[in-house]
Parts: sequence; structure tokens; C-alpha cells
Amino acid sequence: MMSLKAFTPTLILEKPTTGKERDKSSIQCLEACGRNLYIGGKDSLVQHFVLLDEGGSGTEGKGAGIREARRRQLGSRSPVSQLGAVPFLNHLLALSDGSLVALNMFSLEPLPGLRKIRSVSFFRLRWAAASSRPDLVVQLFTASARKRAVSVHSVSVDRWECLREVALPQEPLGLAVDGSCLCVAASDRYFLHDCEGGATIDLFPHDLPKQGIIVDAIGKGEFLLHSPGSLGMFVTSTGVSHRPPIQWLEGVLGAVVHFPYVLTLSSEALHIYSMLDQRLKQTIPQNRAKGLLSTPERVYVFSEREVHSLSPVAMEEQIKALVASERVDEALDFVQGVQSLLSKDTYEVLHRNLTCTVGFVKFYEESFSEAKNLFIKGNLDPREIITLYPEQRLLCEDFISQHTPVFNAKDLRALKEDRATFERYQSFLTNFLREVRWADQSRDCRQDVDGALLKLYVEGESDADLVELLSSANDCVLSTCVPYLAHHKRFYALGLLHQSHGQDDNAIQTWVDIVDGNAPDAVSSVAYEQVVNSLSRQKRGQLIWKFADWALQKSQEVGVQIFTRREEDQDPLEEEEVLSFLKKYPLALVLYLEHLIFTLKSKKERHHTLLAMTYITQVLEVTEKGDGSDRTSNSTRDKLQQFLWKSTLYSTVALQEQIQGTSLHLERAILHGVAGEHRKALQLLVHWEKDLRAAEDYCRTVTSNQPKEFGNSLYHALLDIYLDSPQLATNAADLLNHNAEAFDPVAVLRVLPEAWSMPMVSRFLSEAVRGLVHRRKMGGVERNLAKVEHFRHRCTRTTLTQGMIRVERGQVCQRCGRYLNEPEFMRSLKGELIHTHCWNK
Repeated sequence: MMSLKAFTPTLILEKPTTGKERDKSSIQCLEACGRNLYIGGKDSLVQHFVLLDEGGSGTEGKGAGIREARRRQLGSRSPVSQLGAVPFLNHLLALSDGSLVALNMFSLEPLPGLRKIRSVSFFRLRWAAASSRPDLVVQLFTASARKRAVSVHSVSVDRWECLREVALPQEPLGLAVDGSCLCVAASDRYFLHDCEGGATIDLFPHDLPKQGIIVDAIGKGEFLLHSPGSLGMFVTSTGVSHRPPIQWLEGVLGAVVHFPYVLTLSSEALHIYSMLDQRLKQTIPQNRAKGLLSTPERVYVFSEREVHSLSPVAMEEQIKALVASERVDEALDFVQGVQSLLSKDTYEVLHRNLTCTVGFVKFYEESFSEAKNLFIKGNLDPREIITLYPEQRLLCEDFISQHTPVFNAKDLRALKEDRATFERYQSFLTNFLREVRWADQSRDCRQDVDGALLKLYVEGESDADLVELLSSANDCVLSTCVPYLAHHKRFYALGLLHQSHGQDDNAIQTWVDIVDGNAPDAVSSVAYEQVVNSLSRQKRGQLIWKFADWALQKSQEVGVQIFTRREEDQDPLEEEEVLSFLKKYPLALVLYLEHLIFTLKSKKERHHTLLAMTYITQVLEVTEKGDGSDRTSNSTRDKLQQFLWKSTLYSTVALQEQIQGTSLHLERAILHGVAGEHRKALQLLVHWEKDLRAAEDYCRTVTSNQPKEFGNSLYHALLDIYLDSPQLATNAADLLNHNAEAFDPVAVLRVLPEAWSMPMVSRFLSEAVRGLVHRRKMGGVERNLAKVEHFRHRCTRTTLTQGMIRVERGQVCQRCGRYLNEPEFMRSLKGELIHTHCWNK
């Protein structure tokens, strides 16, 4: 049973089996050129036939139209052993009795300019149109067993010329030519010979009889040889093999290549093997056949009385046969292997369709990874897959599937009963659509792809994937997807769908309904954040003012982000309008003012004053409630104090008025300090706040990065305040003893009460004296270092001014800019060559 029908045999010629001409007309050799068929007979007879049916595609086994046009007797009684046609020269070469003659292809008349070539065992022709010699159109290689040589001839219209004679190490029994490489079969081995360079490469030995030797050039520098063990061996002109050998049957008489097949002839049958996978594809019975001839159009098989034409079956038919016999992988390999025989467009269509067909086979085998890769490689329309699923519907109801049905197809509707299997198929569809969503193969059906993905995510409860799909640009159709999401109560996703299609009002209203409990969904907290994020991204303020009250009522801290997270490309909101709106939301007002001042770096006095006043109001509200240890109050008061110290843009008068008569003595002190009223500030801290540590911290804060004199005056002011109150004498002593470096010792001794004892200020006096000595010594060191630096500079200048310099014409003094060779200038130097008046400046 044949595995594939690659060729269709047709009997095109049958000679009579009786009569006087029987022995003389038996077929010895064959040559074909287009519709012309030439037969060499046993009695030196050459016959020319013309095929009436060019394709030779008659009914299998039946004769095709053929007529005899000419015949010629060559003169001798020896059989014609070989024929060769040269179509563009209209030559027919015939070999008989060791002599090679040239005839006209159509009249079979001898060509007088081309004399016989004698001592020829066999010959080969090679077209050399691409040769560097324009006149060298055809090359003729004649092998002579007697001479053990191959002669190379150039053939033209009216003459042939022997170019060279290549000596061979052994008698040639077979010959094939490709370029300058000769592949020669000798009696015991095959070898390659370069007829131009002279190099010889031994291939492998053989023990075949003469009739079993096969050597044939198959193009692109490759040869087919019959090797021991009944192997068809492929060898390149470099002596290596790039294809696996073909295991032939025993008793091969001849072999030819008609890509992608190798045809071998035995006494009873013709066997056809594939060069792509080295397997036997077809067997055609042939009784007593003796030879093969391969042409670009077909293969001829001849016996002594018959000629059969083997027409290759169309590639498309062979592919269909392989698919129908469930050999889809072999069909795909076949298409890829015969790419060189097909036009680019034909190959792309065949390869794409077959790749998708193999993909469907893998799909139904649940080899999903392979199926996905094949569908992508074959550029499959995703709708072909979507329509297989029972719950999926296409927007275009007129869509007609174009893919070829496969042998293992299943009805996915029936698979729904097997939940585990159906989920695997749904997972495949999800992965496939996700990967091809933005590919060219989905360009015309992105609405169907996105709609199918949405349904798959909802059915599979893939919330994260559903959110990712709808949070970005998508082609979901609202008329079908909105009701579907609402039916499945996916309201958060429904809002995302509205937003992705520019319907922000509907989107925000949907999320508001979720938070308010009108549209139950498990993501109410996320919905609130989504409302705030969406409002903060609005380019215009219409929607902001519509939903801002609702957002701030839910959370002032989060809701204020509507105003603080706006981008530069959005229309700016009027700051005063926002401030006016936020007056009823104190926390949001503070956060917005902080955003204006600390993030946007606002320099407006009103903003700074309003923020400070808002801080004061919040602190006082908590203080009035009697919960002064409240963390929020302490945090707000710390922020207030830091802001009062760092900002210089608020109105101190307005703030003083607001905190006048309150318990915020530290803040009043800071305001006095900002106004330069440091004594008032210290008095507040000492007498009203009664926080001596705060008074000392105030001094350290104010004097940082200030001159020493300013610091001394501030500390002396604090000392005076302490000394004015006898009960603070101990605190005054501690102030001196712990900050000795901040006081002038002489001024302190003048104001100290006489009643104080020495031990009270001993530490201060000790550190003050040590400081005076240290400063004096450091001053001496600095003066000495300055003297050294001065002397170093003087030494350097002296060294530089003691040398002689040569004054060249055009030279300019680098100090005064005058030309050194000016007569007046030279006279001013009184003949000296050193420009000392400039050095001494």
C-alpha cells in the first residue's frame, strides 16, 4: 500500500512487439526537451517524437497524444547509447559506437561544422551561461575509458573546441559534473576531481557491478551516489554530506532526483523516496524497465518497448493527502522542504494554512503550548478559536470559518460536562488572546478579542486580570460588555470600563454607588480611592466640584488629594476658590496649605499666615477641651513652632493678635523673636511659660549661624532676667557654668551680686580663663602662620625677579600691556633688560 501519491504514471509510447522492425526499434536511451522526445534505438536509429498533450496528464495508465516527427539512421549498426539535447543551440548529441555526433534537434540532419568526437564512452553537458567567457555557452565533458581521461569542450552553434583534457587515476565508469567539479565512479571507488585545480578527493570504495554504479548531479554542488549497503548517499563538491542517506531496496538499476524525491528503478518496480525524511513514499510497478530520465517537468521511465511519463502531483494535492491521512507534522515538514519550488506568495499561503491546521490538531490533543505557538506563527484569525467556545459570541454574526477541518476535532460544547477539561481549554483561550491581543493578526477583530477576554476573566474570577484589561486602552464594546458586567455584579470593573472609554462621569458615579452601598461589590475601599484618583486627574473642574464634597465627607485626609495631586498638564484650579471651599474641612485645609507652601513653594503672605493661623486654631481647640496631652495637639503644635521659626513670609502682627491672651507663650516668644524683640521673648518664657529650658533653647536656636557678639548680648539678656529675680539665682549660676563660652567674663563679673560666693561661679571662671588663654594662643599661632605665608610669597617674588630675560621684537609686558621694544619704553628702563618697574608694582 502506497503511503503517498507523489507521481501519476502515464503510458505515452508503446512500440509494436512483432514485425521485422522489432529488434531494430527497441529503446536503448532517451532524451527529452520540452515537448520533444528523442529515442535512441538498437540499430543506430534516432527517432524524434512530439508530445501532443504538453502536460502528459492523461488518465492514469492510458496513452497520451504523441506523434513521430523525424527519424534518422546514423550509419553504423551499433545501438545509440546516449542522447543529449542543447535546446538554445538546437543541437542533439548522439553517441553510438564510441563516436559522438551532433544533429539538428528538429530535422535530425548532421551539423557539418561539428565533426565526430571519437573514443567517447559517455558524455555530460553543463550550461555555463554565467561563465566569465561570453562565448562559452555550453560545456561538453566526454569520458574515455581507453584514455582514462575526461575531455572538456566548449560548444557553440557551428563548432566545438577541446579546451583541456583531464587525466584520471582510474578508468571512469560513471560521471557527474557540477561547475568545475567532476564526480567520478571508477571500478572500485568514487572520487571527486577538480578539473581546473587538479585536486582529487577520495570518497568511499564500492564493490558494485558496472550496471549498479549510480552517480548523478542534483544541483547546488551536490551529487547522488549508490554506496555499498544499498544506500543512496548525498555528497557535496567538498566531499561532505549534509543530508542523511536513503536506504534503498536491493537490486537498484538506476536512480534520478526530482526534488524533493529520489526515484530508484529495479527490474520490477519504481520506488519513490523523500529527500526530506528519507522514507519510501510510493511504489509504481514497472515490468522490465531499463532506464530513467528526469526533466524539470516530469520523470520518464522506459523499457525496450514502452515509455512512461511520471507527472508530479501538485504540491497542494500532496499536502491535502497528508492532512487527510492524519500526517500533519509530515505535511508541515514537506511544505518547508519544498519552499524553493514555490513562489513566495504560494509558499506563504500554504505554510500559513498548514501551520494553523497542525495547530488545530495540537489544540484538540491538548498540546496547548505547541498549539498557541503554531496559531501565532500561522497568523490565525483569533475569531477562528473564539467561535469554538459555546459562551462566546462574535460581533459579526456573518463570520465564516476558513480553517481546514481536522480529523481529531471535538465539540467544546460537549466538553462543558467535564469541568476540568473545559477549564484547560478556557485557560488556553485566555493565554492565546492575551498574547495576540495587540498583534497584527488581531488588527481587524480587537473588539471580539477584548470582549472575549472580558468574559473569560469574569467567568474565571480573575479580578486582577480584569482590572488590568479595563484600566488601560481597550476595544470592549459598551453595548454588550456593560450589561454583562452589571449582570455579574462587577461594578468596580464596570466603572473602569466607563473610564477607559472616556465616560468619567458614569465611572465615578458607579464607584460612588459602590461606596454608598447602592451597588454591592467587594472592593468598596478601592472604589473610594479610585474616585479620588480619577478626580485628581480631571483636566477641568466640573466633575471635581460635583463629587468633591462627597469625597471629603468620607475622608478629609484622602479626599484633599483631589486638589494636591494634580499634574502640570491639567487646567489649574483657582487657589482662592479651593481655599474657600475647604474652610469647612479644617484638616483638608491644612493639608492643602502645606501642599501650596512646602511642595509648590508658594511665597504668598496670605498662604503662610493662613497656615499658621489654622495651626493655632487647631491647637487652641484641643487645649480648650482640656486634653493637652493629645498626640494630635502636640504634633500640630510642633509643626506650628517649626513653621514659625522657618517661615519669614507670614504676618507676625496678625498672629500676635490671634494668640494674645492664650496659653501659647512659646509661640508668642517665637513671634517676638522673629520681630527682633528677643528680651520680650525671653521674659515670656521665663515668667509666663516658666520654662527655663525653653528659654535656653531659644538662645541656642536664635544664635546659631550668628556673630559671637550677637550671641553674647542674647545670653547676657537672659542672665539679667535671671538676676532680676532672687529666686532664680541658682538658675543664673547654672546658666553661667554650662554656657561659659557664650559670655564675656569681664561683663559678667560686673553684674554679679556681691553676695555670691566664689564656688558658685568657679566652673564659669575656670572655663572663661581657659577660653581667654586658648583664644590668645590661637591668635598668636594664626599671626605666625600669616607671617610665614608672607615670607614665602616674598621669597617667591625675589626668585622670579632675579633672572635675566630676553626682550624679543613684538613682545608685550603681561602687566602693563606695552611693547617691550618701544624706544621710549626702553629708555625708561635705562638700558636694563628686566622690566622691574612692573614686577615691583
